Amino acid sequence: MSLTARPVAISCGEPAGIGPEVAARAWTVLAGEVPMVWLGDPQHLPEGTAYKVIERPDEAAALDTDVLPVIARDFGSPAVPGTPDPGHAQHVIDMIALGVSLVRDGAASALCTAPLNKKALKDGADFPYPGHTEYLAALGGVEDVVMMLASDQLRVVPATIHIPLEQVPLQLTPAHLRRVIETTHEGLRDHFGIARPRLSIAGLNPHAGEGGTMGTQEEEWIAPLIDMMRDEGYDLTGPLPADTMFHAAARARYDAAVAMYHDQALIPIKTLDFDRGVNVTLGLPFIRTSPDHGTAFDIAGKGLANPGSMIEAIRLAHRMARG
Repeated sequence: MSLTARPVAISCGEPAGIGPEVAARAWTVLAGEVPMVWLGDPQHLPEGTAYKVIERPDEAAALDTDVLPVIARDFGSPAVPGTPDPGHAQHVIDMIALGVSLVRDGAASALCTAPLNKKALKDGADFPYPGHTEYLAALGGVEDVVMMLASDQLRVVPATIHIPLEQVPLQLTPAHLRRVIETTHEGLRDHFGIARPRLSIAGLNPHAGEGGTMGTQEEEWIAPLIDMMRDEGYDLTGPLPADTMFHAAARARYDAAVAMYHDQALIPIKTLDFDRGVNVTLGLPFIRTSPDHGTAFDIAGKGLANPGSMIEAIRLAHRMARG
């Protein structure tokens, strides 16, 4: 079976959240366009979902597009929307590991992960990782992974992620920023088909330091690092004032922006395309995407969840698998 005919594996995520319902709704939109297989307990799918239990991903190709292929595992109890069951936690973790295994073995083309609730995993299974991405990195045997948020309007990478703002200048070293730029460059080249990616690098301080009057990191080491990497062949611009990087004319000049911290990256993409942004993990030895939202316990099971981000995450995983 060719790589593009292999299904995208979709891990179930937290059963009490919106993951199962947005996956089921995504399948109704993408059936016939993107081959996929859902991993989880089928009793957690929305009532009325037409599905067929299979043993191996390659069996999905023989099914009609009016049934969702499912590799089923018994989680032991139904899911109550909005209320995580500690007994489900290890099963949720196992479905992520199964998805990674299927992709690395060549049975699936890519992995799309539904949202987790980290507290539920820690309470039910003593999950030792800060989040989804760190667990995937451990399964992949790598450390230097990068989170990219992507939509049709913008690709942006935060160089630092879930840390207090006061810790950003401490984590943001020349070696760290170099790894982020290198990993972003390689991901765009290898999985997005961009032979020579253009990257714009934000400054850390307001107005990119404005000549040292608002901060010195730009002059002391960010600009010299960019100049050094540009001499090595990277197509880089910056450091640029972040407040002028994300209007339409600016976005046309780069393939991805590298921001210095979480909100500097996520505010623009969530403003531009809140419902369709996709989380992509670069630097893994397999393709992984995820919708850019959480478990949304407050609306789980009410039919209110917007499946747009899940639809785009599955589509992007399929496109990345095609290179």
